[in-house]
Amino acid sequence: MSKEDKLKHKEHLNESPVNDEDGHHDDTVETGRFKKDKKKKTDAGDEVIRQWQSKCDELNDKYLRLYSEFDNYRKRTQKEKIEFSKTASEEIILSLLPVLDDIERALVSTLKTNDGMEVVPKEGLQLIYQKFKGLLAQKGLESIPSVGEVFDVDFHDALTNIPAPSEDLKGKVVDEVEKGYKLNGKVIRYSKVVVGN
Repeated sequence: MSKEDKLKHKEHLNESPVNDEDGHHDDTVETGRFKKDKKKKTDAGDEVIRQWQSKCDELNDKYLRLYSEFDNYRKRTQKEKIEFSKTASEEIILSLLPVLDDIERALVSTLKTNDGMEVVPKEGLQLIYQKFKGLLAQKGLESIPSVGEVFDVDFHDALTNIPAPSEDLKGKVVDEVEKGYKLNGKVIRYSKVVVGN
C-alpha cells in the first residue's frame, strides 16, 4: 500500500463511529443513527401527507357544498319557471272574469222586446258562453264549487252570515254572490259567499 492509501484508510477508520476492543467496527451505533435519520424522514413525510390529506378533505367538502347549493338553485329556478308559465296568463284571465260573469248574468235574464221577442237569442249567447268558458278552461281556469259546500277560508270569502234555512246547512255556504276561480290549482279569485249559522 502506498502512503496515500494508508492515510485514506486511517482517516476512514477515524471516521468510523466506534471500534470495539478488537478493533472491529460497531454496527449497532451506525444502525441507531440510520434509524434516527430514517425516523425523522418518515415523521416529516407523514406530516406532509397529513397536511395534504387535510387540504384535500377541505377542498372536497367545499366542492360538495358548492355542488349542493348549485343543485338546489337549479331545482328552485326550474320550479319557479314552471309556476310562472302556469300563471303567466293570470292577469289577463283575471281581467276577463268580469266578462264571464256578465255573460252568465245575461243568460239568466235574457232581454226581451215589448212584443216578447228576445233581443239576443239565448241559444247564440249560450254558444258564445260555452266557447269562452272552454277556452279559459284550456288555459287552466276552473270554478270553485261553493253552494252547499262546507265553508272553507282557503276558497271562500264570507260576506255575511245568516240563519241557516235547515239544520244540514249550518256552517255551509247558503248562497254565492260572486263565483270564485282557480288557475292551475292556485286561487285567483275567492268565491264571495253567504254562510249559514
